[in-house]
Amino acid sequence: MLPRTETTQQINVLIADDHPLVRGGLRTALSGAPDICVVGESSDGQGAEEQAVLLNPDILIMDIYMPNRDGLEAMVRIKKKLPGIKVIFLTVSEHENDLMQAIRFGADGYLLKKCDITEVVGAVRRVASGEAVLSPRIASRVMKELRETSEVPSLSAREQQVMDLLTEGLTNAEIAVRLTISAGTVNTYVYRLLQKLHLKNRAEAIAFTIQHRTRREPY
Repeated sequence: MLPRTETTQQINVLIADDHPLVRGGLRTALSGAPDICVVGESSDGQGAEEQAVLLNPDILIMDIYMPNRDGLEAMVRIKKKLPGIKVIFLTVSEHENDLMQAIRFGADGYLLKKCDITEVVGAVRRVASGEAVLSPRIASRVMKELRETSEVPSLSAREQQVMDLLTEGLTNAEIAVRLTISAGTVNTYVYRLLQKLHLKNRAEAIAFTIQHRTRREPY
């Protein structure tokens, strides 16, 4: 666990899952981290939306299949009201359609319930810091819906470096340190890369890099 310091920023988390045991396990594990606070929970999608609007958490951990409103619909509705909220799906679903819709609709993370609880705690911290979390074992499924290798635009050496570091899970600030450039420059590179490769978010960028060996251009 991270030691609490004066500079440690608390991450407020809302849990939504229709299984009480899952909610209880997540609450116990997350509450044990000094930098994470579980501010509420819900047993269905409609309740998740109501609680999110009421509590305005930093992160919502949510299942896809829930009564009264599924997680995908709930996420879309919640993000319209709270654009800054981060959503991590924790689900048993390995269906390609669920995964693709989650990513395309704006999910910041997609984890399977078979993962270790420490992975969930780590995912909360990574997503809170601006990263995207996507299990490598299902990343290839994202790529089935992305552009074919023959259509991939060429990347400069610097663009390729940024993409590779994104895939390692580094934040923009960490990439800036690694490449000895400003954080603002990294932000610009990331934005332009998403536009250039027709990707919607960092999760798609990670999956893209895992599956493709993009062509390099000289500086």
